[in-house]
Amino acid sequence: MTSAPLAAAATPPYTPDPLIDFAAITAERLPELLRGMPKAELHMHIEGSLEPELIFALAQRNKVKLPYASVEALRAAYAFTDLQSFLDIYYAGASVLLHEQDFYDMTMAYLQRAMADNVVRTEIFFDPQTHTARGVPIETVINGIARASADAQAKWGLSSDLILCFLRHLSEDEALATLHEALPYRSKFIGVGLDSSELGHPPEKFTEVFLRARELGLRLVAHAGEEGPPAYIWSALDVLRVERIDHGVQSEKDAALMTRLARERVPLTVCPLSNLKLCVVPDLAQHNLGRLLDAGLCVMVNSDDPAYFGGYINDNFVQTLQATGLDARAAWQLAANSFEASFVEPEVKHQYVAQLDAFFRQFAAASASSPAA
Repeated sequence: MTSAPLAAAATPPYTPDPLIDFAAITAERLPELLRGMPKAELHMHIEGSLEPELIFALAQRNKVKLPYASVEALRAAYAFTDLQSFLDIYYAGASVLLHEQDFYDMTMAYLQRAMADNVVRTEIFFDPQTHTARGVPIETVINGIARASADAQAKWGLSSDLILCFLRHLSEDEALATLHEALPYRSKFIGVGLDSSELGHPPEKFTEVFLRARELGLRLVAHAGEEGPPAYIWSALDVLRVERIDHGVQSEKDAALMTRLARERVPLTVCPLSNLKLCVVPDLAQHNLGRLLDAGLCVMVNSDDPAYFGGYINDNFVQTLQATGLDARAAWQLAANSFEASFVEPEVKHQYVAQLDAFFRQFAAASASSPAA
């Protein structure tokens, strides 16, 4: 495929404050640094943050019978072999979400965890078709999630917005109907995405609905290149004209695509523990996050479906950097990339990166003054 022309020149990547003494931050201090640094999370499915304990609490509240005897039995079922084996349990867990308060409680639980992980900006995916197919009105879904988002902003200053995702194993007509159904609540979400079973459902299947979303001024993202081939990433960029690629780890198999992604600073919202749990990589030490970063791509770390994949964003950072040997400078770049890729105004991005620089300067100075700590 040929590269579509850019609408504007790609923004150069952020570079760290030269006063940061990265060498002072040892491998032993790295986990503390990763947990404390400000960061954005741009790839997190809110239904995938539904912990087994909350699933059982909501099942009891809503009198929903689950096919698992206990929290422990449910958690034991999280032994996935691929994306589809995960989705089967994911949709079963979502069956307990029936009322606006359920969606509020689920979202607020994630936002509290995000705050604890020093996330300062999050762009949350939600899957309305998972719920409308069960007879839950779309306004119930959107209003519950949006109310929690607004409350977290008011209480803690945590910036968040919502991205409505279409389920790619369903038809484009169903996606168009979902978009139309959501339009009365247009002020409560900023963009659309594409998720669910990737293989056999290429991005071009959803050309019309993404065209309509773009006409409405919505931001556009899509899952591509998780299990699917690099060709899906080309299609997401050239046919759907998305601004971000969710996952994208298969891009390494296509040198021309890698060159384009680096040149155009197309963000890849990578989710390492998800890739491990779904057998995209055999172990974290072999994850290509570092190679993508070294190639100049705008990659970052996210948690995807943290309740199912064994870790929220800080778990992803700590485990992945320890396994791959990436250092404090790489950590800075990953966090800065997350701000660069976010859908906030440029001046807000600059403010976030300034916070990141300040944190690193202080952490490095403290590390240098107490090297044995």
